Amino acid sequence: MTNEVRPSFASFKERLNARERMLGTFLKFPTTQVIEILGTIGYDFVVIDQEHAALDRGITDLMILAARAVNIAPIVRVNEFTDATILSALDSGAMGVMVPHVTSVEKAEAIARACRYRNGSRGFAGFSRASGWGALGASQHMARQDEQVTCIAMIEDQDAVELAGNIARVEGIDALFIGRGDLTASFGDDPNAKEQVEKISRRIADAAREANVPLLMLPTSKADLAFSKELGATAMLVSSDHGFMRSAAAAAFSDYSD
Repeated sequence: MTNEVRPSFASFKERLNARERMLGTFLKFPTTQVIEILGTIGYDFVVIDQEHAALDRGITDLMILAARAVNIAPIVRVNEFTDATILSALDSGAMGVMVPHVTSVEKAEAIARACRYRNGSRGFAGFSRASGWGALGASQHMARQDEQVTCIAMIEDQDAVELAGNIARVEGIDALFIGRGDLTASFGDDPNAKEQVEKISRRIADAAREANVPLLMLPTSKADLAFSKELGATAMLVSSDHGFMRSAAAAAFSDYSD
């Protein structure tokens, strides 16, 4: 357990832009208790994974509440991009969204618009968790949300690699995440898939650096963490609640089954 006082969850975007080292994890269990535990450990952020888990709007709302309560920045990976999925996450108090399969500049522009009030298309709600349940005036609420909400584009398709730099330069796209899982799967049984994805990852990282946007990655080992740092990633997603439970359960089974 950490006794250090973490910066406010609301400073996630500021810390990301400052390239501070931050640790997060994916959440797939529809529960709040896991988030409370992560808060006592000292994680900086969580990604509530609607894409690959059975997390509906109701439980997502509760998970966002739990994260804010224990001072962890809640980010929602939406199951697909629509204005409605973005709006739901942000009105519930998410500090950002992660959008899968961003494969074109046009899609990136639409995502950015959905995340913003000014020069955007985000629908206004003055009485929501994001607005402090009406504690903030309309102008203050909209300005603060535009300042604090983080819009993360996932580059995880081979077709998007050449466009990564252009996507990163879209106004309102705040960061890139390299989706190495889908990129690896796209090579099928190719025995050189790992090496191919490493090359692709370097290209995406170069594009992010040239566009001066932060990079997020999911390292799978200490060696991979070093690789992720070499590429310039500063916000790391480490495993998931599923992964943590399996690894701890497997270790306990091994220790106590003799």
